[in-house]
Amino acid sequence: MVTERKDRNFSRRFVLGGVLAIAVLGSGLASFPAWAGELEDLRASGAIGEAYDGFARARDSSAKSFVDNLNAQRREIYTKRAAAQGVPVDQVGRVYASQILQKAPAGTWVLAENGTWKQK
Repeated sequence: MVTERKDRNFSRRFVLGGVLAIAVLGSGLASFPAWAGELEDLRASGAIGEAYDGFARARDSSAKSFVDNLNAQRREIYTKRAAAQGVPVDQVGRVYASQILQKAPAGTWVLAENGTWKQK
């Protein structure tokens, strides 16, 4: 019961900061304009997918290096947010995942928690 309330309170606080959170995540990529364009291109080609945990996955080995760099940036953001909120990093990643998926274009590959891929 207490854990459920804490999770719900975290979600409320996090949603209130959601616009800022996306702005921070976006600004991290915006500082690398080529990355933003490359991310969209790789998503469109199916080489990259987004996962339930807020991290990208390389669906093609040619995108592995890009995904590793992208996930390092995301991990840094999630870690800072988790420390500020006093919650686990994986919980922050899951909240970001829903925001990332809302912003991702149609056709983006999405990895579900059960390990199956589907297109948005």
